[in-house]
Amino acid sequence: MKFLRTALAIFRKDLAVEWHNRQSISSMLVFALLVIFLFNFAMQLDGGARASVTSGVLWVTFAFSSTLGLSHSLAAERENGCLDGLLLAPVDRSAIYLGKMGANLVLMLGMALIVVPVYAALYNQNLLNPVLSLVILLGSLGYSAAGTLLSSLAVQARSRDLLLPVLLFPVALPLLIAAVNASRGALEGAPWAELLPWVNLLLVYDVIFLAFALAVYDAVLQD
Repeated sequence: MKFLRTALAIFRKDLAVEWHNRQSISSMLVFALLVIFLFNFAMQLDGGARASVTSGVLWVTFAFSSTLGLSHSLAAERENGCLDGLLLAPVDRSAIYLGKMGANLVLMLGMALIVVPVYAALYNQNLLNPVLSLVILLGSLGYSAAGTLLSSLAVQARSRDLLLPVLLFPVALPLLIAAVNASRGALEGAPWAELLPWVNLLLVYDVIFLAFALAVYDAVLQD
């Protein structure tokens, strides 16, 4: 219970801070909308061609814009000296990770809730698909889990904004491949049997990375 209370307190604190200054969500949304508008005007495609690139454009937008938010996951605590207070607190470090990961996940899903309707309007695509929603949830969970851990590794570096994408994109590549393929199949109406391997890969990635991050986060913060 203490572990869950600590994680919930970190989760609420991060969301309250973000609601107050709106730094991460505003940068994520502006970047995501810019990417969508650029793709829309750069690729003069017909309806069929646009449908074929929907999954790829969506996940490029999610990955790039979410990385901006993840880079600020611990940056504010480090700049304001709050990171030392977190490290001195008599709490399980993995609870800190879980709370921050949950806040990053909410921000990523909130961004997706805005980006997907805008994309659907610009590209004239119907994205009201429950399977696509499941894929976005699983993909966002895995990306937030990996990004929160790696942003904690990069927070002490002077060039953390450059270091995080270098660390995160190779690690998240299996997740992004599975998410793009599962999203494409969902939008094309593929049978569940064809989607299941990609959905299972997303689930396995989420479980493995969450378990790994919870196990090593104490050592990550100490370093």
